[in-house]
Amino acid sequence: MKEYNDYFAANKDLWNQRTMVHKDSSFYNLEGFKKGDTVLTPIELNELGDVNGKTMLHLQCHFGMDSLDWARRGAAVTGVDLSDEAIKEASQLNDELGLKATFICCNVYDTSAHVTELFDIVFTSYGTIGWLPDLQPWATMIVERLKPGGTFYLAEFHPVVWMFDDDFTHIKYAYENREVIVTENQGTYTDRTAAITGKEYSWNHSISEVLNALIGAGLQLRLFNEHMYSPYSCFRNMVETEKGQWHIKGMEGKLPMVYSLKAIKAE
Repeated sequence: MKEYNDYFAANKDLWNQRTMVHKDSSFYNLEGFKKGDTVLTPIELNELGDVNGKTMLHLQCHFGMDSLDWARRGAAVTGVDLSDEAIKEASQLNDELGLKATFICCNVYDTSAHVTELFDIVFTSYGTIGWLPDLQPWATMIVERLKPGGTFYLAEFHPVVWMFDDDFTHIKYAYENREVIVTENQGTYTDRTAAITGKEYSWNHSISEVLNALIGAGLQLRLFNEHMYSPYSCFRNMVETEKGQWHIKGMEGKLPMVYSLKAIKAE
């Protein structure tokens, strides 16, 4: 992965900048979360089910709100993220709420070098795998960290969404992982006018690439769903048709926005 180190460093810098904006944004509603509001969506809550008493590794956890929501539900959670500012905020929030989650700063590819225990569940969601150039070592790491019989769960934005330009006016990028996608940033999805600038580097992964990476690493697919809405208003030109169900304006019900999957490590 050394050939990607400059890309990872640039992305880390941007996510450090974003963390400082995101934690105070209405999008994340941190104050509501502190008072007991959930930040998890019906998609993962319904599909992953009861986590009470289970151990969970949360990959690319940002500043920890989802991790801590799972911890409130009885999971023993370890969260990892590339951004040291995000991990700092997550650790502080964990202490403030009196929870017992653990947070570790590392590149997700390097998780097994920093985390040695095995988990009942490995979880990741929404805007994570697009920062990874190669899914095979990612999938291998997931299998390394799962107990026999353990569950991997992913909820992610659909690769079709990432084919469009930022305003969803035309197809700009390939569906499959052909090359690094380089974009200049201004602002962030919680505040388009925020003083956040810099290049970011990402990769689009087709559904077949994701599934084949996981199956090739030894996981057994148990559930796969495509969802015709996003639970978050994080793209431009979105409209809410039902509470918590967002679509690209003019494409309501026509464009898959999210997919989710559950896979099991053999006993």
